[in-house]
Amino acid sequence: MPTRILLADDHLIVREGLKALLEGEGFAIVAEVGDGHEAVRVARERCPDVAVVDFGMPLLNGFDAAREILQACPRAKAILLTMHTEDHYVLEALRAGIKGYVVKTQAAADLVRAINEVQKGMVYLSPGISQTVVQAYLTKSDVPPDPLTPREREVLQLVAEGNSSKEVAKLLGITKKTAESHRTRIMEKLEIHETASLVRYAVRRGLIQP
Repeated sequence: MPTRILLADDHLIVREGLKALLEGEGFAIVAEVGDGHEAVRVARERCPDVAVVDFGMPLLNGFDAAREILQACPRAKAILLTMHTEDHYVLEALRAGIKGYVVKTQAAADLVRAINEVQKGMVYLSPGISQTVVQAYLTKSDVPPDPLTPREREVLQLVAEGNSSKEVAKLLGITKKTAESHRTRIMEKLEIHETASLVRYAVRRGLIQP
């Protein structure tokens, strides 16, 4: 039985290219989606063997989408596609249970290998990812953790994308008051006092594209 793959990337041309590549290798694409919320919804319905998610997706970034997919489908494996090679991104991904970390510039060559490796229960990192970060993960030595909870990061991304508190509340199925309290807590934790600085922080963290 072929490995069942969920593909999540907000660029249609990238999705189509990856789909053609993976189907040519004998994998079955069970769904293609363009944002993080849809990736989580579809994963809950279909529980793929492997979820291939782009880091920089609208509504919910690939990192937090992968975390939610793994909670919903514990037997699934998650592979993150990303442009980021900095240590803290890789370390956070490993801590979240993501088993494959594929740099997008090498995706065509690496992705098939990554899927095969994670299906065997191994961790796959694109060549060029610092081995020191793997050692840091294995020895539990600390790279400073993200000060925000997954929910706060989700709210931050939506705010940085230009959504009002009312729109954030609707997208997340929470009250406007709850959305506003999340926003207040984010600003307190980050010691940021205006929306423009929140947007800059979200860009630096890779949650939205500049």
